[in-house]
Amino acid sequence: MALHYGRFRVGERLLLTGHSHQAWPDVAFAAQQEAWLDAADQVDLKWERAFARAERVREGWRRLLGDPGADIALGQSTHELLVRLLSALPLRERPRVVTTDGEFHSARRQLDRLGEEGVEVRKVGARPVETLAGRLAAEVDGRTALVVVSSVLFETAEILPSLEAVAEACQREGVELLVDAYHHLNVVPFDIGGMGLVDAWVVGGGYKYCQHGEGSCFLRLPPHAELFRPVVTGWFAEFGELATDRVPGEVRYATGASRFAGATYDPTAHYRAAAVFGFFEELRLDAAALRATSLRQVGLLARLCAERGVLDRLEPAVPFDQLHRVGGFLALRAHDAPGLSTALRERGLLTDARGDLLRLGPAPYLTDDQLEAAVGVLAEVVTG
Repeated sequence: MALHYGRFRVGERLLLTGHSHQAWPDVAFAAQQEAWLDAADQVDLKWERAFARAERVREGWRRLLGDPGADIALGQSTHELLVRLLSALPLRERPRVVTTDGEFHSARRQLDRLGEEGVEVRKVGARPVETLAGRLAAEVDGRTALVVVSSVLFETAEILPSLEAVAEACQREGVELLVDAYHHLNVVPFDIGGMGLVDAWVVGGGYKYCQHGEGSCFLRLPPHAELFRPVVTGWFAEFGELATDRVPGEVRYATGASRFAGATYDPTAHYRAAAVFGFFEELRLDAAALRATSLRQVGLLARLCAERGVLDRLEPAVPFDQLHRVGGFLALRAHDAPGLSTALRERGLLTDARGDLLRLGPAPYLTDDQLEAAVGVLAEVVTG
């Protein structure tokens, strides 16, 4: 596997950054060059080729979501797509958003800022995750416009169970549900129908487990998305078939995913993403296969940590006998997690930290010997 990642030198380094910035396969480098060459060759006519790549990327997201007919809006960041959705909500009539205290910073900061402008932002404690869905559902009422929740928590990798209970509560009250699946896709199988999320919005991106790099994010639109008119809208939202006849003084929107489109963007990310989706298909690395690899690697890290005395100094965020309910990384609680991550980096082991949690993210291109070496470095640092 490592042979496909020569430019990232994954066989020479200890990169436990699989939950954050996975290495890009070499096909992504070739695709990025192709984007430049298409621009040089085609100039403005490059967009026909760029849009073809974008459609391949949409197909890749549909496969990962288990939703072959989905309308998929693309964006450079999840924040960009979140803002468009927020701008389409009836916040004057329903001035309330329900979320958790475990959401990623782009959502957390944006919702906090809305709170400063008078929107009621109700934050439910993300832990214990076993009861989170029920506690979120209990907060949904007729004043709520939106519920924002992650299907896998970014700090601890805990998978949110019973998400369908939140979806059902939203349906009863006519509330929109936005699920952040960034830490879910391509490392834990996702089934939009089986999870009861047909009427939900789903946001995610390719920076982590999908190996796309920056600029490859998506918003999956539910069937009723045609009812929404985002205030934050770009001229690409006029492309294609318009949903309504022209009315003087009224801004019109295209049908389907284009309704939530922005404006001119850098298509290079879609060249990379299309190539990497094709690479995974060629190697038959679907979500089930990647989940099996991830569980084995995370389990190996846990066993090695226990054997090397790491747990004498660090505490697992999730007990090691319950790793079946976590996503793609191992989280260990440390007194100074950022300082520990820095010390590990100085010794050639790349990790990261969130608050008091050190995050260890394996990836399918790492060998067991590399994971053993990584835990050896960790044990040496924490045990002195």
